[in-house]
Amino acid sequence: MQAYYPKPFSEACEQNRDPILAVLKRYFTEPGTILEIGSGTGQHSVYFGAAMAHLRWQPSDVAEHLPGIRLWLGEAALDNVAEPLVLDVRDEPWPVSHVDGVYSANTTHIMHWPMVQAMFAGVGRVLRPGGYFCLYGPFNENGMFTSESNARFDMSLRLRDPGMGIRDKADLDALARAAGLERVDDVVMPVNNFTLVWRKT
Repeated sequence: MQAYYPKPFSEACEQNRDPILAVLKRYFTEPGTILEIGSGTGQHSVYFGAAMAHLRWQPSDVAEHLPGIRLWLGEAALDNVAEPLVLDVRDEPWPVSHVDGVYSANTTHIMHWPMVQAMFAGVGRVLRPGGYFCLYGPFNENGMFTSESNARFDMSLRLRDPGMGIRDKADLDALARAAGLERVDDVVMPVNNFTLVWRKT
C-alpha cells in the first residue's frame, strides 16, 4: 500500500507571494531558467511559474521536501515548472550547471552559516554573468535587528538550534562579493522582511 503524504501548506507563502512577485518581475524579465533554492512546500514554485510564463522555473530542496512539492506541481500542471531537484547546497557539483537567475526565500536564517556560505558559492558557480540572485527574508542591518519582532524570532531560532539565526546584510554581501556578485537592490517588504538582489558581474 502506498503511503499517504499530505499536501503541505504555508500561510506565510500565501501572504508574501504577491510582494515577492512584484520584485521578481523587475529582474526576471527575459526568458530563461530560474533556480529556486529551498522550494519548501512548492507554493511559490507554482504561483511564480504561473505568473511568469516566459520563465522555466526549477524548484529544488532537500529530498524530504520533494514529495510535497510534487503534490503542488501535479495539481498545477504547469508546462514551465520543472520536476523538483534534490539540492543540498553543500554538494559539489550542484544538479544544475547553468541558470539565468536564482531565487530563495526564508533560507539563510534556518541554514547553519557554513551552508549559507556554500549557497552563495554555488550561486556564483551556476549563475550566468548578468543574472540576478533574489533572496527574501528577515535580515539584520549594521549588526542590529530591524524590529523587535525579528529580535524575538532570532531568539526562538537560536533556542531551537544555536546554528540558526537572522543574518546580517553586510555578511551576506561579503559572501556575494567572493562569489562574483554585487548587490543592486534592497527592497523593504511587509512584516519586517527584505528582498536583497545581487547581480553576477
